[in-house]
Amino acid sequence: MTDAAEPRPRLPRRGLYVLPTLFTVGNLFCGYLSIWNAIQGNFEWSAGLIFIAALADGLDGRVARLTNTASEFGEQYDSLADVISFGMAPAILAYFWGLSGQPDLQRLGFMVSFLFVVCGSMRLARFNIQTHVVDKRYFVGLPIPMAASVPASIVLANPRAQLTRTGFFLLLAATAILSYLMVSTIRYRSFKDLDLKRRRPVGVLLIIALIMAFIGYRPAIALMTISVVFALSGPVLRGVALVRRKAR
Repeated sequence: MTDAAEPRPRLPRRGLYVLPTLFTVGNLFCGYLSIWNAIQGNFEWSAGLIFIAALADGLDGRVARLTNTASEFGEQYDSLADVISFGMAPAILAYFWGLSGQPDLQRLGFMVSFLFVVCGSMRLARFNIQTHVVDKRYFVGLPIPMAASVPASIVLANPRAQLTRTGFFLLLAATAILSYLMVSTIRYRSFKDLDLKRRRPVGVLLIIALIMAFIGYRPAIALMTISVVFALSGPVLRGVALVRRKAR
């Protein structure tokens, strides 16, 4: 009798399952629109849409957890959308903005931009099968949204730049390095273990406030700085760890 009297757990309404999918579709739409704008030569719009896609990508998972509507379908669909928004879109943007500027090296630029798409899709596939294995405090390899934010932020800061031959090779090298970092085993902090509600670390809150103020003051420069620093943080920390091991 006592078991029958216990209240049953409330299940989410069917309509709530649509909410996370709407954010994922928004992410996909921004990626598609970013590609279209890159081909049309609207580089500033194309780069900005990648960051809007990243915002939608960050919200769909949180909405799913808050409404208790997380599902395996949603996870797989989110990864497919990420291939377009953070694999295809930044690669095409980088190609039309700078990697196609040297007529005799356009094929090289095309292949390196395609390499970015390949490594990004592999990064997502590995993430999907390692979700329940890896340490939640770290990402294994550079997350694809952060990899996409590097060329997007560079373009956003210099939408009408005409790259010289030196600039072309720098962009080419950056694209190739980002591709490698995505499929590497270098660990990046996920900050998922950061608990602001319970510990209330004043120093962390101050840093977050300064970052937000920097973004509000100079959005393009701030996004480029944050993206590049995060992308470099993994190799730098691994190098420091190796030096410490040898010293011991």
